[in-house]
Amino acid sequence: MTPRVALGMPRVPTSQDRPERDPADHESNSPGPSPHGLEEGLIDRFGRRASDLRLSLIDKCNLRCSYCMPAEGLPWLKREQLLTGDEVRRLVRIGVQQLGIRELRLTGGEPLVRQDLEEIIAGIRADHPELPIALTTNAIGLDRRAAGLRNAGLSRVNISLDSVHRETFAQLTRRDSLDKVLTGVSAAASAGLTPLKINAVLVRGANDHQAADLLSWSLAHGFELRFIEQMPLEADRTWKREATVTAAETRSLLSHQYRIEPAEEDRGGAPAERFTVWEKDAGAFSSPLGTVGIIASVTEPFCAACTRTRITAEGRVMSCLFSQEEVDLMDLLRGGATDTELARRWAEAMWAKPAAHGTDRPGFELPGFTRPERSMSAIGG
Repeated sequence: MTPRVALGMPRVPTSQDRPERDPADHESNSPGPSPHGLEEGLIDRFGRRASDLRLSLIDKCNLRCSYCMPAEGLPWLKREQLLTGDEVRRLVRIGVQQLGIRELRLTGGEPLVRQDLEEIIAGIRADHPELPIALTTNAIGLDRRAAGLRNAGLSRVNISLDSVHRETFAQLTRRDSLDKVLTGVSAAASAGLTPLKINAVLVRGANDHQAADLLSWSLAHGFELRFIEQMPLEADRTWKREATVTAAETRSLLSHQYRIEPAEEDRGGAPAERFTVWEKDAGAFSSPLGTVGIIASVTEPFCAACTRTRITAEGRVMSCLFSQEEVDLMDLLRGGATDTELARRWAEAMWAKPAAHGTDRPGFELPGFTRPERSMSAIGG
């Protein structure tokens, strides 16, 4: 397969009434107050418009994935520090009605730890009958709740699963819980929480040699597998660029067993580049087996097409996974602010969104890059 070369961050189309701003232009990198009204939604200085909300419900998780958090866990937020169900519902309503949010992903931590998850989803669904609502989960306990979540209005799930080999799973997550996860996966599929996507991080020397096995398992069950490059978001701060299993390496690992080619449909703002999968020696007129996605945030960044806005479990806007600044909405939520005041603060936070990776251009080893203080579990995926 022809190797791919990361070309950096392409230009993004901007709104018709505003000239394009160059991320390399120092003046344009000084955010200042947003000059636009709320009718333009969550637009930033470079013309990107956020329509995909990732909202974290909790920072706590019942796994200890080695690329995410220490074996002993982390200091968790107290219950009173978390957004309540009503506050979550209100923020989603503001996002949809005033700021152009068109997709919602509920994340964590592990959102199944929230006992009021079904109630939260039911409230959001009552407000927005057509809104796609997804959930990112490790699927532990999902077997008992999948049907209830579907009935509450959940559309589909993304399930984190790095290996279908018990020993490897236990090594990566520090928990012998693969059977619980697989039971949850099966329950989600049976409940109709589809299309069901599997998220996997390849860790060099641990599960990278199992990439094709995981794809075979996903294809056999009708799931879409998405490999995610490991990013510097682990609490242990041990990430090294050379240890990352790159998108190019992933394609190579898969090509030993399958033929994969870029999918024809437009990627749009989706983080995953999708590939169509065939048998290794499939003829020209054979049918594909399915698709696989690769999210290459490290080596093939897609910052220019980003459409995401994030709110943490304690109500702080993060315009980028690697933002150094967070904008607090909780004080307004609990201080009597109007919906319009909340919407304006949210919009101003997104106006200041950096060009890429928390700085002026993509690259985790370039001058200016500083890791965020939070790990992934505290941000929300």
